[in-house]
Amino acid sequence: MAKHGGYPGGAMPGNMANLMKQAQRMQRQMEEGRKELESTEFTGTAGGGAVTVKTNGARDVLEIKLDRDIVDPDDIETLQDSILAAIRDAMDKSDAAGEQIMGGLNGMPPGLF
Repeated sequence: MAKHGGYPGGAMPGNMANLMKQAQRMQRQMEEGRKELESTEFTGTAGGGAVTVKTNGARDVLEIKLDRDIVDPDDIETLQDSILAAIRDAMDKSDAAGEQIMGGLNGMPPGLF
């Protein structure tokens, strides 16, 4: 009686073995891309450069710099808004870099991963 299903001798056919190798290679490349992104620093600015925020690809805020001119005790809201805007600017740059790196690895255009 003939066996149904499975592969002769239990070995994977050539195409399946190649797919597994490609998947493993892609996984390694994505991990390398993730590490590269996490170690890259991004700078965001707001208030005409009065607020500067440095982040990394892991989305950690590393540094905040303020010009003295933006610090007005009577207008704390502007300072707060400028800090948030600078953080968002840095994070947007990080996201764009992540899309570029990961999009290139999976063969899809940036913005589609």
